[in-house]
Amino acid sequence: MSPPRARYNLLDLQRWADRWGVPLTFPAAHPRRTVEAMRLLTAVDHQPKRVELSRALFRAYWADGLDVSDRAVLAELARRVGVDPDLMDSQTARDGLFASTAEAAQLGAFGVPALAVGDRLWWGQDRLHFVEAALGGQPPRPGDRPIDPPAEPAEIDLFFDFSSPFAYLAATQIERIAAAHRARVCWRPILLGALFRELGTPDVPLFTMSQAKQRYMLRDLNDWAALWRVPFRFPSHFPIRTVVPLRLALLDPALILPLFHACWAEDRAIDDPAVLAELLRAAGHDPEDMLRRAEDPAIKAALRHNTEAAREAGCCGVPSMVVRRPHSPPVLLWGQDRLGMLEDVLAGWQPPRG
Repeated sequence: MSPPRARYNLLDLQRWADRWGVPLTFPAAHPRRTVEAMRLLTAVDHQPKRVELSRALFRAYWADGLDVSDRAVLAELARRVGVDPDLMDSQTARDGLFASTAEAAQLGAFGVPALAVGDRLWWGQDRLHFVEAALGGQPPRPGDRPIDPPAEPAEIDLFFDFSSPFAYLAATQIERIAAAHRARVCWRPILLGALFRELGTPDVPLFTMSQAKQRYMLRDLNDWAALWRVPFRFPSHFPIRTVVPLRLALLDPALILPLFHACWAEDRAIDDPAVLAELLRAAGHDPEDMLRRAEDPAIKAALRHNTEAAREAGCCGVPSMVVRRPHSPPVLLWGQDRLGMLEDVLAGWQPPRG
């Protein structure tokens, strides 16, 4: 993980804790060995006791700074909730942990928290709204929150590249969110590959993922498209060379949404000159003139400048959103799955800044 992404991940954890009002103290000795703790839990067959002990262990690790790899600490926590600490050494505990791990892998889990409802699996505490819906609940859709008038106007720098399906999803929602909060969107096309090379990230992170994670990511994209009620189709032509489309976006920002839609909803190869010509004509442009202007050194320099601005802002991928207000420090958010946080920031929430 690149240093900017590691910094952002830690900040993101702090923001979720603040947003939910739960204590979080990141242990200096993280990661700690947890195998004995997990064995202990799997050996507890009384579900209420397992839940109580799980909460105690999480609180010990992430709030109280206790070393859950210390058997004396585990024994004390177990006794407090009425569990025999010797269970951690039983064969039942060992077999149970192997069995639950195998079950998670069979369901397609590649990390935690992994949350399964029937044969569907979601990964991450930021997918709880999908879990709630699968259980028959009615979680609020992002964007359905009550809106308070902003104290001062905000500007949102949206750093994007057409090569990202997550940037496409954000692009379908960002103007609606901004308008509801009287904010303004500044669309900032960047060269994502160049940013990744600066950070030491693979050019196409999807290709470095396990098969299980790749399958999950595609399902996740479809889940979000359904939630936002927008069309989505992963293109048959991928990865996409987006340098020219990004320059065209600088020449005419009105092309941004049609280019995104063509790529991620219609499966059109926007790096094909013939496809680009069709899209330019449909937008009322002379294709030859626009493609010639896209080679202007000033346009090339503007795209490089945006990419450097994204790096300086701490971006580690797209979509990245930087919220700016006249008398407040900028707030960086990464991912279309943080649009709910964006709404909270626009409504006045002051998230931790590290």
